[in-house]
Amino acid sequence: MRVFISYSHRDQAALDRLHTHLAPLLSEGLIDTWYDRQILAGGGIDAEIDRELESCDLFLLLVSPDFLASDYCVNREMGRALERHREDAARVVPIIVEPCDWLSLPLHELKALPRDGKPISEWPNPNNAYLDIVRELRRILETRKAAGPPMRRAAFSEEINKTQPVASRYRVQRDFDEIDRSEFRETAFAAIRDYFQHQIAEIDAISDLRGRFVPRGPSSFGCTIVNRARVLNRGTAHITVHCGNGRMGLGDIYYSFSENADPSSANGIFHIESDEYEMYLSSMTPFGSDWIRLTPKEVAERLWADFIEKAGVSLQS
Repeated sequence: MRVFISYSHRDQAALDRLHTHLAPLLSEGLIDTWYDRQILAGGGIDAEIDRELESCDLFLLLVSPDFLASDYCVNREMGRALERHREDAARVVPIIVEPCDWLSLPLHELKALPRDGKPISEWPNPNNAYLDIVRELRRILETRKAAGPPMRRAAFSEEINKTQPVASRYRVQRDFDEIDRSEFRETAFAAIRDYFQHQIAEIDAISDLRGRFVPRGPSSFGCTIVNRARVLNRGTAHITVHCGNGRMGLGDIYYSFSENADPSSANGIFHIESDEYEMYLSSMTPFGSDWIRLTPKEVAERLWADFIEKAGVSLQS
């Protein structure tokens, strides 16, 4: 994907740091970035910028007071980028570098990065802000890859029935063997592990909170949260999550609210079950009255909520 980066030259440091964090996407060949410093001596500045404005697939706008003060950035580059965004010919992603009045612009209609449009300069550790940006860009790239080449809305409406596989409208009954169960167990554990690793990075960027993610081999990980706002040492929580091997009686996925917990103990378990169509994880309700059916993501969300609550933290609804 060809990426146009629009920025004020006064924000060169932010541009350089962004490129450092974009290095994995560049090395994987997922993106190819362009910005005006790449224009060679003797090149026509306006002509080359106009060419890139018309050909790039993704626009990253490094928004700051200096960006908003630049007529060239706002009216020429951002203006054309938003036009192509409305035409579904490209995508625009605002990246808020410093606090500024960006919500007064048409940009307020778009989801801004980092998370919640919080300026990079206000993150306790700016690297966490850039990490959040890169993760969201990777999601965009993965979604685009799954969807195929970009398509205008009208064309999409005309083609959707042609391109959607007929098989996706049907569910087919099947039996699941031990290899299926093993693969599902490993995939579920990886999804839970990745969820916790991402959430810990968010926690670690919040004032008065510290988070630590510890991989403990291919089938176990641990997390710790310290809530400095709580006294009497009640603001620390631990969790260790294990992936079962299919032979132990503890469960396919199980956990303990302690640091580096022994794999032979657990505070809770999840079993792999299946119906005629698919596999899923199941767990007893809090009062042991019934079994509930969960996806790996739902398991991760439930475990995370229980874990952070022990440190005096909760998610806003």
